Amino acid sequence: MTASTPEPVSPPPPPPPPPARPARPGGRGAVLVATGILASRLMGLVRERVFAHYLGNAEAAAVFKAALRIPNFLQNLFGEGVLSGSFIPVYAGLLGRDEAKEADRVAGAVFGLLSLITAIMVAAGMLATPLLVDLIAPGFEGHSRELAITVVRILFPGTGMLVLSAWCLGILNSHRRFLLSYLAPVVWNIVIIATLVIAGGRYTEDRLVEVLAYGVVLGCTLQFAVQVPSTLRLLGGFRPTLSLASDSVRQVLKNFGPVVLGRGVVQFSAWVDTAFATLISNRAVSSLLYAQTIYLIPVSLFGMAVSAAELPEMSRASGEGQDVAAKLRERIGNGARRIAFWVVPSAAAFLFLGDMVAAALLQTGRFNAADSRYLWYLLMGAAVGLVASTVGRLYSSAFYALKDPKTPLRYAIVRVSTGALGAWLLGLKLPGWVGLPEHLGAVGLTLAGGTVAWVEASLLRRKLVKQIGKVGVPDGLLPRLWLAAGVAGLVSLGIKLGLASLLGPMPGVAAEWGGTLLLPPRLHPVVGFLATAIPFGAVYFALAAALGVPEAGAVFRKVGRKLGLVR
Repeated sequence: MTASTPEPVSPPPPPPPPPARPARPGGRGAVLVATGILASRLMGLVRERVFAHYLGNAEAAAVFKAALRIPNFLQNLFGEGVLSGSFIPVYAGLLGRDEAKEADRVAGAVFGLLSLITAIMVAAGMLATPLLVDLIAPGFEGHSRELAITVVRILFPGTGMLVLSAWCLGILNSHRRFLLSYLAPVVWNIVIIATLVIAGGRYTEDRLVEVLAYGVVLGCTLQFAVQVPSTLRLLGGFRPTLSLASDSVRQVLKNFGPVVLGRGVVQFSAWVDTAFATLISNRAVSSLLYAQTIYLIPVSLFGMAVSAAELPEMSRASGEGQDVAAKLRERIGNGARRIAFWVVPSAAAFLFLGDMVAAALLQTGRFNAADSRYLWYLLMGAAVGLVASTVGRLYSSAFYALKDPKTPLRYAIVRVSTGALGAWLLGLKLPGWVGLPEHLGAVGLTLAGGTVAWVEASLLRRKLVKQIGKVGVPDGLLPRLWLAAGVAGLVSLGIKLGLASLLGPMPGVAAEWGGTLLLPPRLHPVVGFLATAIPFGAVYFALAAALGVPEAGAVFRKVGRKLGLVR
């Protein structure tokens, strides 16, 4: 009897693939990022106000601000911008495909490699500090140069800690934990403020900036430390390595090179501005960096917030080519609308009320009304490119999500090369050619940077249109926003002129500026700012809503519900 062959058993059908995670709306993530950035920026303004109170535009202030710029190249080269363009797209993509173990391996390898590179760069930077000071601040000589070398060497290790803090940000953002990483700089600011308050009245200016440098290092260390526990909880099996065996790690490194070069190009632009400012005057150096603190507020709150929230979501986009393109177009379009709605009035406020903004934020102690006035002119130049700078960040994030970091690099090179030429012409040469005071050359630096920002944003958008279709701010929106912001600016400017006529101009400004028009009124800076800014905001929102801008209508409905006027 022959044994029968058993019938082959069919394997069970494979389990259905897990449902795709629904894309979360970018608005909520952007709100969380903006909340953290707002808290950090507010503390940053307090920090700058305390700094201005004790140091103003003195020589030590210029030295410290320029010195802080030099080691910051580490943070800019290997920090948030680079990890956003190289690490987050790969890591977030692994999370989106539920490859948690591979994601953990990538996180450990990136941490190990980043720590090694940063340690080498910190040591090299400390050894090469005299050369760096001569390159970045050629206008510093004698005592200023020696003080800058001392401060830079103190600061370098702290900047290395900020690079590791950016690694934490990459992990947290990829897991959609946006708030903590953008709140962490609050700790940095608090430490610096405390250092200034404790040491401000006890030391000479030179000794104060040295003590402040140690405070900065402590703040950098604490900024990293507060993020570590939450970051480690998100990593199932974190183990720092230097291994390059993983394809995903190699993909990060492949993206890393072009992004580092791109950030290096942008950092070169910042160095050029600082170097030119040191050739103009100490006042130009410190005021340029005060101005950057102020105009980066809307860039961070709206451009960075939206771009940071959208990058992980764009990186998770999956499907066929056309499906991915449609998802990216939708996200870029929504993000660009939100950015433009808030950044256009910010730029208009800098143009019409920059002196009131500067006075409300910084005018105290050694920083007087004439300094606020001078700062206004720098803000005018920066306002020209504010919209382009913020929307351009979103376009760059789209290329990073597409695993194409080379395109932002190419256009960053165009921006920086033309910007350096423009800064040289407008900042160093133009004042002499037209008979303007030399210190107004700093206005040319911000104006050149604002102008070339439009060149870069236009190039990025044109390339995106070729790859995924029409993107950007919807047609017709910018003219309506600028109309509303322009009318609001003229109304607030009229109020300022009326107050100055009624109460008299702020003392100390009319003499320095030769009786120039548009003098600030004789009011406490905060009162003057509120008296002009509140009408500005009301007119802008009302006109934008009347012109059919949906975001303005949404703001009015929210306010109406809170006041019980709308159900």
